[in-house]
Amino acid sequence: MTQTIRLTMAQAVVNFLKSQYVTRDGVEQRFFAGCFGIFGHGNVAGLGQALMQTPDFRYYQTRNEQAMVHTAAAFAKHKNRLQTLACTTSIGPGATNMITAAAGATINRVPVLLLPGDIFARRNVAPVLQQLESEHSQDISVNDSFRPISRYWDRIYRPDQLILSLPEAMRVLTSPAETGAVTLCLPQDVQAEAFDYPVDLFHKRVWRIPRPRPDVETLKEAAAWIRAAKRPLIIAGGGVLYSEATAALASFAAQTGIPVGETMAGKGSLRYDNVLCMGAIGATGTSAANVLARDADLIIGIGTRYSDFTTASKTAFQQPDVRFVNINVAEFDAYKHAALPVIGDARATLAELAELLSGFTASAEHTAHAKKLHDEWEAEVDRIYAIRNEPLPSQGELIGAVNDEGDPDAVMVCAAGSLPGDLHKLWRTRHPKQYHLEYGFSCMGYEIAGGLGVKMAEPEREVYVMVGDGSYLMLANEIVTSIQEGYKLTIVLMDNHGYKSIGALSRSVGTQGFGTRYVFPQDDRLPSDRADAVETLPVDLAMNARSLGAHVIECASRADFVTALETAKGIDRTTVIYVPNDRYVGVPGYESWWDVPVAEVSEVDTVQAAREEWEEMRAKERYFL
Repeated sequence: MTQTIRLTMAQAVVNFLKSQYVTRDGVEQRFFAGCFGIFGHGNVAGLGQALMQTPDFRYYQTRNEQAMVHTAAAFAKHKNRLQTLACTTSIGPGATNMITAAAGATINRVPVLLLPGDIFARRNVAPVLQQLESEHSQDISVNDSFRPISRYWDRIYRPDQLILSLPEAMRVLTSPAETGAVTLCLPQDVQAEAFDYPVDLFHKRVWRIPRPRPDVETLKEAAAWIRAAKRPLIIAGGGVLYSEATAALASFAAQTGIPVGETMAGKGSLRYDNVLCMGAIGATGTSAANVLARDADLIIGIGTRYSDFTTASKTAFQQPDVRFVNINVAEFDAYKHAALPVIGDARATLAELAELLSGFTASAEHTAHAKKLHDEWEAEVDRIYAIRNEPLPSQGELIGAVNDEGDPDAVMVCAAGSLPGDLHKLWRTRHPKQYHLEYGFSCMGYEIAGGLGVKMAEPEREVYVMVGDGSYLMLANEIVTSIQEGYKLTIVLMDNHGYKSIGALSRSVGTQGFGTRYVFPQDDRLPSDRADAVETLPVDLAMNARSLGAHVIECASRADFVTALETAKGIDRTTVIYVPNDRYVGVPGYESWWDVPVAEVSEVDTVQAAREEWEEMRAKERYFL
């Protein structure tokens, strides 16, 4: 006879989560590090009660539902997807506030478990507070919005449905190929209902994270393609880091002499001073990586999904007969660009491919050319770091100051705006986890919440959060959570009175920065970005940060900024370094482009000129068939 234990559905969820473990390469750890939550009528008596009586499963109070999912995703990313946190909210706005961050988790392929409350399963008291009614069906709620952005979605109408749903959720969360946001919608009445659950459901379960090996014949063909290539180039994506394949990649590059470009998610795959590291590739790429991409006859993609930034909107690879070998654990990505699909774990595949390429090296001319481009790029980074713009410092020189004067082992966290593009080019990574960018969804507001997740994942390491004023104003409140939990962040807050990135993009498409500065309207209309006689908004971001409990250091110059970086090292709580910077001084593009369509007809001369340039570049976009 099956032994059972009587629990509410919510208690069963919590007891199951705390019993889940993962193992990879013989290292075992608990999968869930706890649960973030904000309580409302849709979860306070269910999951709230269950968490209250389960002290060995940590509950974290947070300030914003979107932010807590960002924090969980950042935590999971820094842990190489081997650990994560659950997130619970009430039904209604608390639930839908999670949607933006859930989309980011799925796009970035990182595991988070979402546990929103839901409408009454028994329906007799409907419509309840925050219920979305439909005249076409009673089987719908706002939580159905999570369906397209969840890798697994379920609504638990009966307590016994958990017995089958929870293992399915874990299957997806621990899958290297399928992971992302998983949503289990929990009707508020069912959360409180009791059921006699089988005790075996709550026994410790260890989920093995596999390292799938590639098909032998396909791998042999890939080796033959590489041997035949004259100008091969590796593109290292996030899969290199998640697979912990950085040492294998460094060894493979050294053995073969093949240079390496890095995507946003893959930056840090090689140390910046490795002579075969060409740095960033694509729309935000370096001159070294983009010149090699332009002329390459073979691209070896490792753990990349080939976003439009990586491919410079399909203009990066101009060699007429270029071919692709894609090493990826996900079949969907491995087949992109009509590639030879090598489906397997990055680290395992590189080890086997290295054996098949024993004795092979790229031509001495190709490798020497790559090393020369590497050195030239490093000189360009030095030049930008040495800029001393007046009266306000430039973004590039401030990045240089953090890289040179900050803690050399720290993690740098950023997300949206112009900072990611400049950081992708300029940040000198010294270890695989030093560069933490959320750029799959480019979500403004991720930065501080994400920095908290990184700090929770590795408390002993310094974390720098770099954020512009536009993104800061969207989601700064997890400063409070960092102070409450004792996780110190160093937040570099760059103020340029508006949206610097979109201002530059607007000017590039001829719309003159319209609507991108934080200024008062003139004649009932926002002025152009370049207008001189403007009145900026009376927003005091430094005072705002102080009001949230942070230690604040205000800077007026680069010299002040360097001093502040040193001072911040000795402060034991979250510190905000506030520094104005010049919104018009940017970092150049290097052999790159990004497709942002320009109005085909316009009365504005600048738009007409931008359209001509767009049509010229659009003609370079390619199909790979």
